[in-house]
Amino acid sequence: MDTEIIVQDLELRSLIGFDGNPLNGLILHPDGVHLVYPLGTNITAYNWHTKAQRFFEGHTNVISAVTVSSSGQYVGSGQVNYMGFRSPIIVWQFDTGQLVAKYESHKVRVESVAFSSCENFLISLGGVDDGSVIVYDIGKREVLCGSSSVKSTAGSATVLQPVHMRGECFVVAGDNILRLWTLNREQRNIQGLDGSFAKIKRKILCTVVDRLDEYAYCGTSTGDVMKIKLNFSSDTAVVAPTNAPTLVGCFAKYPPAGKNRRGTSAAAAVELYSKGITALYLVADGTMLVGSGDGVVELVKQKARDGGRGACSKPDSTRLATPTRPLLVAVKSANVDSSVTSIQLMADGLVLVGTVNCELFAIRAHDFDVTCLFTCHTSVVYDLAFPHGYSKVFATASKHDVRVWSVDTLQELLRITVRNFTCSGVLFSYDGAQIVTSWNDGNIRIFAPETGRLLYAINNCHNKGVSAIAMSKDGRKLLSGGGEGQVRVWQVDNLNGALQAVLKEHKGPVSSIDVHQLGHEAITASADGTCVVWDIVRFTRLSIMFSSTIFTSAKYHPNGAQLLTCGTNRYIGFWEALDGSLIREIEGSSASALNSLDVTPNGKYIVTGSSDQMVKVWLYNEGVPTHVGVGHAGVVTNVKVSPDGRFVVSTSADGGIFLWRFPHAADTVPPGSRCSANSVGGGGAGSLREQQTDRSRQLSLKKTLPARKENIKIISKVQKVRTAADCSRPTAAATAPGDGNATETAVDGSVKCLCRRGSTCVCCDHSAGGRKIKPLGR
Repeated sequence: MDTEIIVQDLELRSLIGFDGNPLNGLILHPDGVHLVYPLGTNITAYNWHTKAQRFFEGHTNVISAVTVSSSGQYVGSGQVNYMGFRSPIIVWQFDTGQLVAKYESHKVRVESVAFSSCENFLISLGGVDDGSVIVYDIGKREVLCGSSSVKSTAGSATVLQPVHMRGECFVVAGDNILRLWTLNREQRNIQGLDGSFAKIKRKILCTVVDRLDEYAYCGTSTGDVMKIKLNFSSDTAVVAPTNAPTLVGCFAKYPPAGKNRRGTSAAAAVELYSKGITALYLVADGTMLVGSGDGVVELVKQKARDGGRGACSKPDSTRLATPTRPLLVAVKSANVDSSVTSIQLMADGLVLVGTVNCELFAIRAHDFDVTCLFTCHTSVVYDLAFPHGYSKVFATASKHDVRVWSVDTLQELLRITVRNFTCSGVLFSYDGAQIVTSWNDGNIRIFAPETGRLLYAINNCHNKGVSAIAMSKDGRKLLSGGGEGQVRVWQVDNLNGALQAVLKEHKGPVSSIDVHQLGHEAITASADGTCVVWDIVRFTRLSIMFSSTIFTSAKYHPNGAQLLTCGTNRYIGFWEALDGSLIREIEGSSASALNSLDVTPNGKYIVTGSSDQMVKVWLYNEGVPTHVGVGHAGVVTNVKVSPDGRFVVSTSADGGIFLWRFPHAADTVPPGSRCSANSVGGGGAGSLREQQTDRSRQLSLKKTLPARKENIKIISKVQKVRTAADCSRPTAAATAPGDGNATETAVDGSVKCLCRRGSTCVCCDHSAGGRKIKPLGR
């Protein structure tokens, strides 16, 4: 080559979802416009008004903690690292995205990070394997001091919270421990005072400090709130507290009227939050937002205590009184169905709630109406598919569900759920009227793209689950591969599927199937180290390819002359489509297996995803990489180029979905196919006869088809999640009476409605597969 190709970074266009696992991982920037949250190895700054995203890059593994300074000048984060290695902590300038500092002080994991109120220091708390708290001087770019956060009579510390009026003080809390630390900058050390809990044992999950630094409120795994007096002097110039923090009381909610625990007095009866209190937020008017482990979000106010008796007072000398007493009165309540990890309050009264299921909800403060804003997969994404010739939406397959996403808004448009089963494959029919899915229970289920209702199912397709599916261009043949190694060809129409042939050659699970654009042959890849090219007209084997690898993907080049494969041997294989001979191999990764491969519509570029968490773009003819995308925090499981050739979508084992801007000019016109229509279809006359046959078949089926056929190209234009009109449509059993493949049970899918409460959606009156659909927040 005359010119050397320089490998560049692949530009990240946008991310779908956010990581809800870090405590307080969702942060509202002080400017009131941006949301800061982690996903993968990136920190995302999301503009609430323009919906634009900016990214802070630099981490190499899962981000475990994130924070923003009080003025919004800095963004800091820490990550998880491998056992035996130290975890880096990074500080960025928020406006420019420039890296301010990067240092390594904790082993394996950074549990929490926080800026001091004066923004001169970044405080970090190590995980169980580290057990230390470190203070970093941002101005001098050095570690100032550190100390052990472990207490001999208590468990590990997991919560870090700075105070507001004294930049040298912060609180560390955890399992039966709360310690108030004070920094001595001149002596370069920190000193801690342990809070006194008497005989009360509590595991603290979250902590907030009021604006005057008088009290700290701690949410516990027991389900009550500990109120602790910090004992600071009224003079803010005095940094050190006068006494150790003291417990004021452990408080929970008053039970509803008429509810009382057996054997207790009405004054002592309390109601605890189920699965503990995982998030707290103090409102300026004195009320408090509480988030619990079972998804309850409540606005509570503190009721004045009567009699002045302490929470731990002893009415007699024989026993200790119940430490938890009623003090909180629930004003408003909502439920988000999963453990709350973050609560933020916007200036317009909108409450933002992040959950451990990687969902972001908006709750209106005046009526506590719940709306789902962001969703994301929480487990491995097994497959990814675009509709033919349409780049506005795409579908992903994961555990329990199939989801359809909008490229423009990054919103979830549709969710089809089949409980207790895993979806191994998803594709759209050529006309966009069906979503075809394969499941590990051995069934293939076909759904409507707008409502998600079950059209029909092909039961008992494979003994060990369906591992791969593909469909011909005309939509008449559906190929499925199973865990036992068989490839089966099905004749499908709008109502059912009939078995045509069983192709037995592979000895291991079928990992990938790709059908030739002319529909006369297909290639299958298997874990047994073979790829087979099949004639799906005569149902015979045309050629077979062997390699010492586990094949993970196999595809036809758009011109039909060559085949591309990838696998665990780290190589991209180029094969002759005519006889299956190997043309060449190029190393796709230096250390990890290649899990997915795709070719651009023009056939000039290849995109690969590998276990080293990288997405690469290759020149097809030269066989050299041009761009590398780094950002996934898990193994890259799928990569797909959009039909318009403008961007690349990649998914990973941690559930992340990344949209990359394709670096080369979009040219969607594919090269001429070596396999002309004359060799298969009999020339122009044959094509005309096929069109006439298709037309007559459509006319004959006109009476059995619905009045309007659903299409995937409509979903992104007329609805956010679902339309009200679609909710009232008949179910699959009503559409296809007497069909043995249709089912009326709840096993074959249901749609989780995310519509706003009080909207015109009638999802509650619709039953998908016999299951009632309840919108969130109702």
